[in-house]
Amino acid sequence: MLQRTNVQNNFSALVLNADYQPLSYFPLSLWSWQEALKAVFLDRVNVIYEYNQVVQSPSTTFRLPSVIALKEYIRPQKSVAFTRFNLFLRDEFTCQYCKNTGNLTFDHVKPISMGGTTCWENVVAACQECNFKKGSKSLKLAGMELRKKPLEPTNQELRNTGRKFPPNHLHETWMDFLYWDVELEQ
Repeated sequence: MLQRTNVQNNFSALVLNADYQPLSYFPLSLWSWQEALKAVFLDRVNVIYEYNQVVQSPSTTFRLPSVIALKEYIRPQKSVAFTRFNLFLRDEFTCQYCKNTGNLTFDHVKPISMGGTTCWENVVAACQECNFKKGSKSLKLAGMELRKKPLEPTNQELRNTGRKFPPNHLHETWMDFLYWDVELEQ
C-alpha cells in the first residue's frame, strides 16, 4: 500500500556507482529524496528499489527511490586524501596507544620537535590522555607502544574499514548492496 503522508528527510536513497557498489561506505553514500528524484528526472540514475512512499505534484504522483545507481561510472581517486576524518577511519576511531574510543585527537609518533613530519606514516589517532602523556617525547621515552604501524591506506582499505561502521538507519532495500563480501547462507 502506498503511503501519501508528508515526506520527511528520512527517505534517503542509497547511491551506487554504475558497478552497483556504494560510492562510499563511511559516510554511506546517501542522497536526500529530493536529490534522488532530481537525478531520476535528469536521467542520470537508474532506480533499483523504491519506498512505498509517494510525493505528489499537481498532476503526477512519484514513488520515492530507496536505491539508485549512477548511469556513468565514477572512478575512485587513486590516492586517499590525508584528512583528520580519513586518519580516524584508518585507525578505526580508536586510540593507537590504549584502544580508547573517546576524546580522539591525533599524535605525531615522531614529534615535530624531533624532525617528525605530518604524514600518514607518522600520525596516528590518539585519545587526549595518551597524547598528553606522550607529549613531545619519543615512544621509548614515554614508555608507550603503538598498536600497529601507521601506513598510508588505499581507497579499498578505507572502504573496507568503513563497512565496520554502519549508520544508525539501514533500510532493508539497501542490504544487498552493502555487504558484498559476506558469505552467503547455504
